[in-house]
Formats: sequence, structure tokens, C-alpha cells
Amino acid sequence: MGVSKNIAVLSGDGIGPEVMVEALKVLTKVATLYGHTFSFTEAPVGGAAWAATEAAGETPTHLPASTVEMCAKSDAIMFGSVGGPVDQQHEPRWKDCEKNALLGIRKRFNLANNLRPSKVYPFLSHLCPLKPSIIAAGVDVLVVRELVGGIYFGEHKREGDRAWDIMAYDVEGIKKPVIFAFEAARLRKKKVTVVDKANVLETSRLWREVAREVKVGYPDVELEFMYVDNAAMQIIQKPSAFDVICTENMFGDILSDAASVLPGSLGLMPSASLGDSVHMYEPSGGSAPDIAGKGVANPIAQILSGAMMMRYSFNLEAEAAAIETAVESVMKAGILTGDLLEAGQKDKAVSTSQMGDAVCAALKGP
Repeated sequence: MGVSKNIAVLSGDGIGPEVMVEALKVLTKVATLYGHTFSFTEAPVGGAAWAATEAAGETPTHLPASTVEMCAKSDAIMFGSVGGPVDQQHEPRWKDCEKNALLGIRKRFNLANNLRPSKVYPFLSHLCPLKPSIIAAGVDVLVVRELVGGIYFGEHKREGDRAWDIMAYDVEGIKKPVIFAFEAARLRKKKVTVVDKANVLETSRLWREVAREVKVGYPDVELEFMYVDNAAMQIIQKPSAFDVICTENMFGDILSDAASVLPGSLGLMPSASLGDSVHMYEPSGGSAPDIAGKGVANPIAQILSGAMMMRYSFNLEAEAAAIETAVESVMKAGILTGDLLEAGQKDKAVSTSQMGDAVCAALKGP
């Protein structure tokens, strides 16, 4: 039986709107094939929201109350990207744009679990910056990052020639990502690596205590602990050894970025941020204003973010798998955007819209 879902669409800035068009195109095709109804409602965010509110004579903001209200009424949020050119970051429209928009949404909807998969496709393994011998066993890592606690959300203060940032966690704040990591690992290779700095940080020791307690309920899943400095090395030296990495906010920010280079392009990297009532899905890359409007951006990360929405918000596993299979088959057939082609082959690149069309054409129904 088909479902009916309302989806908030926050395309944002830069390449956000053009890759979002392709993702919505794919989701619309999925709805047709599987008998669902997806209603998309657009709302401004980031620099686009600043410009819109300013033009309307309102107090300029990167995250309008109307956008937040619309997200609260939706079943899921599809997010594009926010931010402007590097040389314009001092301008009011772009200053603190990402911080205000993204952290604002994360805090309002308590998006505590951030998921960033990093997979090296065998037929694109030549794009991976690592040696073939290192990735020969395959790379498929899921980074589960706690997103609303830790040092990013602690007190930030400066007095005279001193400054401090407070990292704080409680048991409940740790349990959410750890439980999710075990649940995810159970459906994968059954291994969770908790990354911390327990030889120095008291918060890391609490993470270990909570992880050991949660592990009792998952006797079929292996648990290992790894210091963050070692993890930074191992994700480059032995990425195939990881299944699910679970860690706190700042460590997860750094490690997920390190893992994001393994597939060879940020254009392949989706992400999900799971909250109490509504979840948000977005590409891991930025707004790339330098290529915005040129029709060359890779929409795969945005499309795969839609697949994650099918899985985690709507519990539509077959539909999620159909999108992922279609994406893989298209790329395996050599239909690629410029970021996935080597220097001498750029003339074979397809456009943003052509990639979206190809994925739609490859989609198969039940």
C-alpha cells in the first residue's frame, strides 16, 4: 500500500538548487513506480533566505521562522547546501551562514545522530587517492557522529589572554548514537569502532562506559575502542578494517571528512541527520559557488540522500535500494559527471540534468 509524505525542501545556495531538482526528479519517479505520494514544499535557507527576507523588508536571517515551522510540519527535510564565495565571507549575507542555518536546524530538531557512509565503488576505485593494494578488500564505512553535544555546543568564552571551549556529555546524549551504531552494524558486518581519547579526556571515558553497557544487548556485534589519533591513521592505512565508526561531535567531524575523500569525489557522499521527530538529509559537500549554474555539478550525493530518506524516515527499504541500485548501474555504465572522470576524459562528462535523467531511466519498480 502506498504512503503519503510531506517533504520540506531547503535547496539553499550555490549548486544546492540544481542538484536538488535532480533528487526530486528521482523521488517523483520512485513515487510513481511504487504507488506513493510525495509532496514537496520549498523554503529558503542560508544566503538565499537572507536575500529573501531582506527583499521583503524583514530582518535578514539565514534561518527564517517560517522555514523552521514548515520543517516541523513535514515528515522529512531534504537539504541542499548553504554558503557563498570564499572572498565574500565578510559580507552580512554570508557571514556565519552555515553556522546559523545548519546549527540552528540541528539544535531545533535535536538532530543527534549524523550518518555519513563512505563507499569506494570497485569500478571507480581508480579515483580513490589510496594505493590499489590498500583498498583491494573493499571500502564501505559508516561514520555515526553525535551531532548536538560536545565542544561545538559547549560554552565558548574568552577573558583577556585566555580562552576556553567546554566539551560536555551525559549518558543519554551518548546512548543515542551508540545504540544506532550497534543497530546499523547488525545489518552490516557486525563491528562497531568507538573512537575517543580516553587516555586524556573524561568525556571519552564516559563514552566507553556507555558503549560497554549498550554492547550487552548486542552479543552478535563486535565492539572495539580506538584513540582518535590512531583512527586518523588507520582510516588511511587500513580503511577496509572498519565497518561502523561511532564517535563524538568534533572527532566525527574530522574523521567523516577524512573518510569522504576515499570514494574520489564529494559528489558521491550523502548524509543523514536523525532527530527526535524529523530527520534531515543532505550531501556532504558544500555549495561550490564557483560551479553553480554551469550544469556540471554531480547530483549523486543529493540523490543518495533521498535514498537515505526512504530508508530512515519512511522505512521504505525497497525504494531506497532501488535508488542505490539505479545510481550504481548508471555509473558502472560509464555515465559520469566531470568530477568522476580523469583529466583526459572530461569531454565525456554528462551534465547535472543528464545524470538525473539517467538515474530515473534506470529505476526499476517492484
